[in-house]
Amino acid sequence: MTSEPRSVYAPKASVHAPKALGAILAPLVRPALKRRAPSIAALLAEWEAVVGPAIAAVTVPRRLAAGTLTLAASPPIALELQHLAPQLLSRINAFLGSEAATRLRFAPSIVAPPQHPQPASPSPEAVARVAAAVASLPEGPLRAALEALGTALAAKTTGAPEA
Repeated sequence: MTSEPRSVYAPKASVHAPKALGAILAPLVRPALKRRAPSIAALLAEWEAVVGPAIAAVTVPRRLAAGTLTLAASPPIALELQHLAPQLLSRINAFLGSEAATRLRFAPSIVAPPQHPQPASPSPEAVARVAAAVASLPEGPLRAALEALGTALAAKTTGAPEA
């Protein structure tokens, strides 16, 4: 086994060199994943995409053990979801890639709906600037869309210093 001599001019690994995101996140995420099985952690992360926004707003997956997925839900919601169990199980198993969950168990809990902040309304001056900017365009759907976009952007930047 002959090894090639390393060049004296080979670049050294820098402490400040870019690192892979996975290498940085792994030590941070590992303690959280040790407490939960990897499948339930993945399910928690993608819960809304797996079951849909309506069901995700009123349920939270708690535990997956011995083929039983425990969901936290209020009792009236749990009663409704029992009727949807076959569809939910097929969605969950399709996401997990195996028949990991064969049964649903519901733990009584109150799941708070997600809070969505109310969008800020733009100042009258910003609305006037947007209207003036699109005034030269002919009436029609393009002008209306650009005006709506400008108004939405003005609402987002309300309170921000102007450049």
